[in-house]
Amino acid sequence: MKITLLSTTLALGCFLSTSVMATTFDANVTSDVIFGSGNVNGGFTVDQSNGVEIGLRGKLRYDLAGNPQNIFNSNGDGTYTFDPADSVAPATRSAFNFEWSINSDFDGTSGFALNDLTYLLSIDYDPTIAIGSTVDFDPINIPFADHAFGNNTTGNGAGTQAVNLAGYTALISGSNLVQNSWNLGFFEPAGFDPQTEGFYTISLSAFDNGRQVSGTSIGIQFGDVPSPVPLPASLPLLLGAIGGFGLLRRRKKD
Repeated sequence: MKITLLSTTLALGCFLSTSVMATTFDANVTSDVIFGSGNVNGGFTVDQSNGVEIGLRGKLRYDLAGNPQNIFNSNGDGTYTFDPADSVAPATRSAFNFEWSINSDFDGTSGFALNDLTYLLSIDYDPTIAIGSTVDFDPINIPFADHAFGNNTTGNGAGTQAVNLAGYTALISGSNLVQNSWNLGFFEPAGFDPQTEGFYTISLSAFDNGRQVSGTSIGIQFGDVPSPVPLPASLPLLLGAIGGFGLLRRRKKD
């Protein structure tokens, strides 16, 4: 397993925090992966800070027969690579899933239940190496979701899922571990084809009263990565002029 330190900006280009966080690659999460008995632990890019553990990984969702596989294809640096030729996915789905794990008290030191924190999941839909159009939301503090919940002793496939709103509310307040497996096709912006080849950055962070306490990010390369579309040479100058004009207007008003 490989360990590195990330500062304000990841090599993947995703802003995480002003504090330094320890990120472990190809790691297990605490405890075992619980969102299905067919899943195995491992291959996660994990941050453990302030008693809170955040894990992300890529996984082949559809093989050539359309079946899920425990194939993570980690490059050992927080990136995961998948070949379109290795998959036959439905038209509305990507070949890969991204899988996430949140443990708000992985070592018994934070005392946080899941709903004591807020979270930000950011999914990049720009196929170039840059981070462009993103979908951003809190995956936990929402009315209802099909997550699997547990604690530090929950076994593989033994997570609990809510069946209604009241049950979901009870689980986020009474659990410290939650996990799920999602596809780009679940949240795609209008006009996006989830089978578009490219490089997709996904980040997940936890916050205590607005202060980031833990977070990690992964990049998933699916096939060829298109080159970014360059800005016209005159555009940065135009934007600067517009910004300057706004400043002048404010000064005159003042």
